[in-house]
Amino acid sequence: MSERGSHPVFARIYARIRPGLDEHGVAGHRKRLLDGLAGEIVEIGAGDGGNFAHYPAEVTRVIAVEPEPYLRAKAERQATLAHVRVEVVNGTAERLPLADGSVDAVVTSLVLCSVPDQAVALAEAFRALRPGGELRFYEHVAAAAGRMETVQKVLDATIYPRVSGGCHLHRDTAAAITAAGFTITELDHFKFPPTGSNPAAPHILGRAIRPEDS
Repeated sequence: MSERGSHPVFARIYARIRPGLDEHGVAGHRKRLLDGLAGEIVEIGAGDGGNFAHYPAEVTRVIAVEPEPYLRAKAERQATLAHVRVEVVNGTAERLPLADGSVDAVVTSLVLCSVPDQAVALAEAFRALRPGGELRFYEHVAAAAGRMETVQKVLDATIYPRVSGGCHLHRDTAAAITAAGFTITELDHFKFPPTGSNPAAPHILGRAIRPEDS
């Protein structure tokens, strides 16, 4: 879920509400995120393992990196129920326990909002991914210019990161992915939930590749 270290209160809240969010639409986004993947995958910030049930059978191994102890324990239990091989490991987005160019795809799911430095985390993802491999991403992001953008900036500068495990609302994650050297090949913008004025509603879901010559 996110790059939090130890945030026991937020971790417990997240683990409690995550199944309900999946029932109300997030599970469909997870399925789209992972559709068509194959080979060896690293999932950065696996949280309590909400993605594990959605990996296709062509995936031979998922290395699920999660730094938060409570969520990592939950993920380990979910790994035993998965129909693909999942290895849950302690680690951070800034220092993945992987060799250069060693995985076929990198998955981020509601995690790039809370890494301390997106550029560092994406550089690590780029390093671990083989040339020609895919980055799959599903993230909430900055709103377009206007009232909601102002609300996001105020919350980020005050209470939101402290109460949400380091999460930030106003991040231009697609731009950060491109700046890290990836080429975005698919990008869908949508709101979740689709109605209301939730400052975390703007989302993106897409695919990017590490160029073959990089």
